[in-house]
Amino acid sequence: MTTEATLRVTEATQPATSASPTVRRLWTRARGVALAVVMLLVAAVAIALIRSDARHGNLDPRSVDPRGSRAVAELLADRGVSTRVVTTLEEARAAAGPDTTLLVAVPDLLTAAQQNRLHSATTATGGRTVLVAAGSPSVERLAPGVTADPATSLESTLDPDCALPAARRAGTADTGGIRYTTTHLDADQCYPSARLATLVRVPHASGGGDTVVLGAPDILLNERLDEQGNASLALQLLGSRPRLVWYLPSLSDSSTDTGDDKTLLDLLPAGWLWGSLQLFIAAALAALWRARRLGPLVPEKLPVATRASETVEGRARLYRKANARDRAAAALRSTTRTRLAPLVGVPVAQAHTPEALLPALSAHLHGDGRTPHSLLFGPPPGDDTALLALADQLDALEREVRRP
Repeated sequence: MTTEATLRVTEATQPATSASPTVRRLWTRARGVALAVVMLLVAAVAIALIRSDARHGNLDPRSVDPRGSRAVAELLADRGVSTRVVTTLEEARAAAGPDTTLLVAVPDLLTAAQQNRLHSATTATGGRTVLVAAGSPSVERLAPGVTADPATSLESTLDPDCALPAARRAGTADTGGIRYTTTHLDADQCYPSARLATLVRVPHASGGGDTVVLGAPDILLNERLDEQGNASLALQLLGSRPRLVWYLPSLSDSSTDTGDDKTLLDLLPAGWLWGSLQLFIAAALAALWRARRLGPLVPEKLPVATRASETVEGRARLYRKANARDRAAAALRSTTRTRLAPLVGVPVAQAHTPEALLPALSAHLHGDGRTPHSLLFGPPPGDDTALLALADQLDALEREVRRP
């Protein structure tokens, strides 16, 4: 392909070539990824729907779902115990009293400030507080002197093995879950698993009330209430007072707002720094693994044959897209000098030296007095028109030298 033809390709505007991607080709390439993304989205929605249905009404005395607690509420109502559901801390604190059992369904959802306020409101009321599956974040504040063990029980159904009358009458029950230890000498420690209790009753120092810490919610669930002695134990723990207040902590509770302005770092979970460091190390190792090896370039044969016209056309497109007229002109002049040098008897190694090429070239221009210095070694053109003119002049110069 001649120099003029190369520049003509540069002037072309969006020609239809084999290198131009079409909509059909783009869809063929992307349809696999698009299908995978759609499948992932469908799977995520399906899993969310299934999990949301399974979690609906969990430990709610109004729910008839398997994980709800409507059955135990109905049994308590038959025995004259009224059940009231509250979702805010202020309602729970106001309802505490000597004739009330306060059940906290998910104590770990409460903030530290909420736990302290709830404990201070129920300590001397003379009522009973039942904590369901309270873990380390909550049990030490709501029941001081009781500690949750990190390891949970390996068994679900356990024997009472204690002197608590309610446990002895109920017999075996599904209390296996979180295990507890306590420093209170007068506490009842029941349903042990590996010598640690899964049900602890701590009497209050004043007021005559107590706090019951239950390691698992199974005895309160609709699906487990008719098994073992679950119903008997649940009715005795929750029916010792005529009123039952069922506290379902809510994230929308206004008392969760402590008024402290937290930064972004305060909102990040614990251990984020070590996690970020591990990700950085993994990224660095991946970069080293995928990086090119240091050393000289190794030529490789192309897997397919590429036509010279396609190569020239692709490079011309790149030059035009980058407005690199200086590089295009330098390439045209360099190629022309390389082709002219053997024609005028100059070694190719000296083709780009004006002192060696120009005198020999002037002798082959048939004495027309033209000086090709500016043409072969001049400044880059200022616009596309000047670049095309340069290509035409270089072609004319080469034809002139080749003419006998």
